[in-house]
Amino acid sequence: MWFLGWKGQSGFSASSTAEQVTQGIDGTALTAIVTGATSGLGLETTRVLALRSVHVVMAVRSVDSGKNVKETILKEIPSAKIDVMELDLSSMASVRKFAADFNSSGLPLNILINNAGVMATPFTLSQDNIELQFATNHLGHFLLTNLLLETMKKTVRECNQEGRIVILSSEAHRFAYHEGIQFDKINDESGYSSYFAYGQSKLANILHANELARHLKEEGVEITVNSLHPGSIVTNILRYHDYINAVANMVGKYFLKNVQQGAATQCYVALHPQVKGISGEYFMDSNKGTPASLAKDSELAKKLWEFSLSLTNPK
Repeated sequence: MWFLGWKGQSGFSASSTAEQVTQGIDGTALTAIVTGATSGLGLETTRVLALRSVHVVMAVRSVDSGKNVKETILKEIPSAKIDVMELDLSSMASVRKFAADFNSSGLPLNILINNAGVMATPFTLSQDNIELQFATNHLGHFLLTNLLLETMKKTVRECNQEGRIVILSSEAHRFAYHEGIQFDKINDESGYSSYFAYGQSKLANILHANELARHLKEEGVEITVNSLHPGSIVTNILRYHDYINAVANMVGKYFLKNVQQGAATQCYVALHPQVKGISGEYFMDSNKGTPASLAKDSELAKKLWEFSLSLTNPK
């Protein structure tokens, strides 16, 4: 569509693809983790990072699916460096095992892309008895990031190169519950709205990025943290809503981004030199964007940080 072609300050637009925004970038010395890498945005992000010679660790729920994706990418890019590791973000035990296995692998970690997510699910509790969207989209990534931070810091010191943490949010963060985060009602089925709960988890993603960016700046650590909206895209994230999914697939090619365009912003934030030194920002269409006022609430971000620590710390 013509309106996807408006270019922002970066020189890219909503119609730019992940390949276009990373053109000419050599990621040979970099190692990245991508969560949810077997389909949609995660798969395309993995493919494009591999195309730019980044060593990609696919953090996925199904190792078999991950291996199939790896083989497919290797047919296109024989030189690709890809590993597959099991990670279920809705399980803190799985997150801890993944982090322990990665940290003991001896691999460096330059880039962490917190991509995986579920959208507008029926009310469900995770393995740790926490509402599934909050548990998967925010809490699992919060714990994963904290557990991998020391390895990232070590990599920064040894490589003398900026580390980057990229957290996928969504414009749906504007449509959270009225108070933003329902700290006292996270698991309240009676007041549950699948769409507001999704918005809540996406708001949490931005608040997490902003607060972590603040912590790292105070420490003087050369790791940036940014959140982003990938754009409106038809992926299997709509799988819980058959009718909406069917309509989206019918009209999506006329009004929505394709996956190549949808993965652009996370690849841009992860790799592009223009983003060097930028932290605590919200991106969309491979340019800086402006999130909702609640997403910029530093006190809410601090409260969420403490709340998340209390839920993820071993009892």
